[in-house]
Amino acid sequence: MSYLVLARKWRPRQFVEMVGQEHVLRALINALDSGRLHHAFLFSGTRGVGKTTVARLLAKALNCERGVSSTPCGVCQACREIDEGRFIDLIEVDAASRTKVDETRELLDNVQYAPTRGRYKVYLIDEVHMLSAHSFNALLKTLEEPPPHVKFLLATTDPQKLPVTVLSRCLQFNLKSLPPALIQERLRTICESEQVPAEPAALRQLALSAQGSMRDALSLLDQAIAFCGGDLHANEVQSMLGGIDRRDAQAMLGALARGDGAALMAEVARIDENAPDYAAVLDELATLLQRVALAQVVAAAITDEEERRELAPLIEALRPEEVQLHYQIALVGRRDLPLSSDPRVGFEMTLLRMLAFRPDGAPESAQTGGGASGPGASARVASTRSSTGDSAAGSRSRPVGPSTQRTSAVTRAGDGDTPAAVGEWSTLLDALPLQGGARQLAAHCALESHEGSLLRLKLDKAHEHLLTTQLQERLRAALENHFAERVELRIEIGSLQAETPARRDARLADERRQGARESLERDPNVTALQSELGASFVPDSIEPLS
Repeated sequence: MSYLVLARKWRPRQFVEMVGQEHVLRALINALDSGRLHHAFLFSGTRGVGKTTVARLLAKALNCERGVSSTPCGVCQACREIDEGRFIDLIEVDAASRTKVDETRELLDNVQYAPTRGRYKVYLIDEVHMLSAHSFNALLKTLEEPPPHVKFLLATTDPQKLPVTVLSRCLQFNLKSLPPALIQERLRTICESEQVPAEPAALRQLALSAQGSMRDALSLLDQAIAFCGGDLHANEVQSMLGGIDRRDAQAMLGALARGDGAALMAEVARIDENAPDYAAVLDELATLLQRVALAQVVAAAITDEEERRELAPLIEALRPEEVQLHYQIALVGRRDLPLSSDPRVGFEMTLLRMLAFRPDGAPESAQTGGGASGPGASARVASTRSSTGDSAAGSRSRPVGPSTQRTSAVTRAGDGDTPAAVGEWSTLLDALPLQGGARQLAAHCALESHEGSLLRLKLDKAHEHLLTTQLQERLRAALENHFAERVELRIEIGSLQAETPARRDARLADERRQGARESLERDPNVTALQSELGASFVPDSIEPLS
């Protein structure tokens, strides 16, 4: 007798045997038990989640010789023939191979005839989105008003490609991807029934690799039984899948947390002996980082006690911001892996990025990468980061100290219209996080004096409309935040001869524009165009590049 693959052998024969998809099963069971049956059903979802299985169960429930119900007997001739795929009134059509309109019309010509054996003639059209536009047009009228003895069951992995005219004529059911825990439990039940010893860790790896598809999980289980010789061990299953064991990923993250580059590269060399799929290895690292991040934020979300024990050292060793950065680097490395000259090289560079780039404030041992990874290189990395990123950021965001700022202003209190005073107020204004009207108010003011906590400004009379209580309060609050102490702000309105920051900016812009115009006039190419073609400048169109 030929071997029947597990995906076919363990195909559900009743609605109660279905794993998951309760939201779909509930609606179908209620419709069957109440007799409120639609004439067209659309089942959508990714591969292997049970679209065709649900459709066949529905066809069996409609044609069971004991009557329409959600619990077909399974022993009558109609039920047995549907299970065996030879029921004459269940017409299964693969739309991917019958896309032409002539084939669709030929199929619909037989709709008018009564069923041969069953109660209903059921048309099961798989991958219906593959039909051509003309085929859909030919199907529409029949789909909307079929004879009472006909039911249409449509299945698709891409409902977005179906015309809305078809969608509006069907009851739509979206089958979800199955969670790994549910798939693992189903695999455990099958292994027990098939008398196949299996480690829980091996079944968990198969469930994760199935990516929500029960059919893929059963196919992988078939492959694992053949690969392992009938006894499923986690390390052998992991070798078959081409990835790494969870403990290997934990070891690499542990070395990253310690900043131990030598241990990290030794771990890579060890797993390379098994010729792994490095894309799958990065996926495993990213998955582990996600579990660590979840445990750090919502500890109750990790319900498995064994997983909690495995994650505990990493939760303590890695800060949340490090986990987030490592996860992002793993995703980018996964994307760039095909661009590398060698998969291992790309994988090692991804790990070295995780080792080199750390969030500010990481422990010194982690920041330098440890002695094992080369103190000279580590020192250079730290020095570069300090001299470029940190100092640059500090020069942009750190305010000048209150005492220094006040002393500088006070020494020029009597020279409010001097260029030095204008530069002082402009420098202070650039350091304030002001936008909109508050910044306009400050830009049209000149510094009169700054003594103690009292700051006096004079506003150009042409812009007195800017002096509102709200904008003045925003400016005062920004100054207090900058000086880290209370500030008393007084703004007077008057005629200003001094150059305000706004006037200075306008003057500098005019100077840059004039410089750009003069540069163009001296350009030999422009001169040649003027002399040979009679070209001329449009002054308002000339703008400096920066």
